[in-house]
Amino acid sequence: MNTHAEGAPVAQPESFAFTAENIERAKAHIAKYPKGRQQSAVLPLLDLAQRQSGGWLPLAAMHAVADMLEMPRIRVYEVASFYTMFNLRPVGRYLLQACTTTPCWLRGSDAVVAACESKLGIGVGGTSADGLFTLVEVECLGGCVNAPILQVNDDFYEDLDGASTEALIDALRAGKTPPPGTVLARQGSAPIKGKTTLTLMPEPPAMQAALLPGAAGETAKETGDAG
Repeated sequence: MNTHAEGAPVAQPESFAFTAENIERAKAHIAKYPKGRQQSAVLPLLDLAQRQSGGWLPLAAMHAVADMLEMPRIRVYEVASFYTMFNLRPVGRYLLQACTTTPCWLRGSDAVVAACESKLGIGVGGTSADGLFTLVEVECLGGCVNAPILQVNDDFYEDLDGASTEALIDALRAGKTPPPGTVLARQGSAPIKGKTTLTLMPEPPAMQAALLPGAAGETAKETGDAG
């Protein structure tokens, strides 16, 4: 299954209406733009609609956004079908977005994808039989320093391999959400093995020591003492 426009027709809900809370959020987004430019809020409103609809954009939701922004429906279709973060087909509760661009591939993204496929019994673009997981392949997620990366809904899981990917899936299936970020014991994007430079401050060479602040005075004092 492809989460964008391609594939068999999807059963569409007959109607969509923003919740009261999302209406207020939508109004706040629209208010960011000058009068007559409310159509500029189409991206955040589509995001609101997708989140309310369980991770995908039904036609009725796109129509509601078009009506709220007073713009032709075709213009909303154009936006929703252009940006790959909008899903025009239903997805699982957990959308697994595996980055396979060069940095992640060099660091082992093939093992991450293979673990997802074997653990879930699906291929890229598929949804697991229990409806919990959808696996898609994406381009660079911008977390290359901690590659390979698997984005799960809004969270990044970094420094993965096959085993840690399977453990992540097991935790999600059990209803647990592991803390996002690197799965290795390191701080942020610091080197995995700890510091590799500036671990000790070396003694400066004699010429360098002579140029350090205060060195000239000390040298003069030593010269005077010697005299």
